[in-house]
Amino acid sequence: WEKMSSTKTLLFPCHRRYPTVEIRAETFNGSTHVPVPSDSAFLKALLFELRLVDDHIFVEHRDTCTRINHSSVYSVRTEGGDLWPVLAFQKSGLIYACLPLVEETLEPRPPLLTVSGLSQGLALLLGIVDYISPSRKNEAEMSAKIGQLRNLLIQACPLGTPLNTNIRSLNSSFDDIQEMPTDENQPAWRSNTYKGKPQVNVCITEKVKCKQYDKRDVVDTWQVYGAVNCKCDIEGSAPNVTLSLNLPTNGPPLQDIVVHHCVTSVDPAMLMSSSVEPLDDSVYNGPYKFPFVPPSDSFNLCYYTSQVPVPPILGCYQLIEEGSQLKITVNLKLHESIKNSFEYCEARIPFFNRGPISQLEYKVSYGQLDLSREKSLLVWVIGQKFPKSLEVSLTGTVSFGTAGKEHPTDYVCTGNTAYVKLYFRIPDFTLTGCYVDQHSIQIFAPGKPKITASRELISSDYYIWNSKAPAPMVYKTLFD
Repeated sequence: WEKMSSTKTLLFPCHRRYPTVEIRAETFNGSTHVPVPSDSAFLKALLFELRLVDDHIFVEHRDTCTRINHSSVYSVRTEGGDLWPVLAFQKSGLIYACLPLVEETLEPRPPLLTVSGLSQGLALLLGIVDYISPSRKNEAEMSAKIGQLRNLLIQACPLGTPLNTNIRSLNSSFDDIQEMPTDENQPAWRSNTYKGKPQVNVCITEKVKCKQYDKRDVVDTWQVYGAVNCKCDIEGSAPNVTLSLNLPTNGPPLQDIVVHHCVTSVDPAMLMSSSVEPLDDSVYNGPYKFPFVPPSDSFNLCYYTSQVPVPPILGCYQLIEEGSQLKITVNLKLHESIKNSFEYCEARIPFFNRGPISQLEYKVSYGQLDLSREKSLLVWVIGQKFPKSLEVSLTGTVSFGTAGKEHPTDYVCTGNTAYVKLYFRIPDFTLTGCYVDQHSIQIFAPGKPKITASRELISSDYYIWNSKAPAPMVYKTLFD
């Protein structure tokens, strides 16, 4: 990041290189790899590419009208070759730039959308913009902030992969940041050392995606994705923690498990279980043990999927057009194995490509029906519990006025092709039954830690399609 005056002199340089990332780039890119030049050579080449120097001279590879850049991604010409992709932009007199890792060969150049490092790099740069921008009118304050930035990046991006792009949130802990660990056993991902009463917080979050059609020729699908988030405030440069995930006796096994790099060892059988292959009797079903040296900040210990036998809420949606009116029927049933205690539960019924709702007649067996301010969406608030029958229903007729620009459109949901989308959260519950036994958490560090474990189930893309219309193939592709 460089600030330039009107005479284009360097006022405040702040840069950081990651040798480990450069080695990975050389491995991935092979013969197409272009080494990163020295800092001064890179700056000179970047300023030239951005036309901030020698802009009065015509240079064909830079200034030809056939090369018009439509993004902030550049190819910077260096002595070793063209360095790409360089992400760079100007903001309030500052140039922000980074060189994302491309995990493949560079010839032919892959599409920008396939380079995941670009979005990570942009998020990090925008975090730096947010951190520096409030001080841009105060030269002394901005100089001090840029001086701190190098140390803040140790926390935000210790090994070249952004872990926290909210740079402003790291500012308060600046005094605790060390340029290098004082203990040679301290791993790089523990950027500072905690002092205080030990405590461990663990939260299992499962998200369930679902598509229901209520048709004989179309199969309903549902998927469960889990993440185990940890925050370990423990003294020591490299404390060892062991955490176990448990399942009930008949719980579906965890599959597609991906662990954080701080995990020191796992049972290979745990990682072999894949949702692509059918389950058999030999599948690993726990307990799932994770020994690890925790980072200083909150992190996701692991991710997993699971093949649960039923979705939590079964639904049927019927929409029939009769003249200028729509007749709708929605039936929902909570499966008896699901905990009947919600933080919230509601069904949203949008009406695309139509005008505002001018007339609504309805009957609900349970809960409350609201009309959105734009009068294009019905919100059925079921609340925090289903009734004892575990079934609720909604019937009604809807009429519409003249359509305006403010009303929602959808090129897929035309005519009677429509859906109901469910939103819910069930605290202290997981669809797989997965839980953390607090007594099984082992911490090899002084003091008796306070351990808090929680879990939750959240809906994600939970659709119930109109069974009286064809199921849209494009939506099947998007959500499968």
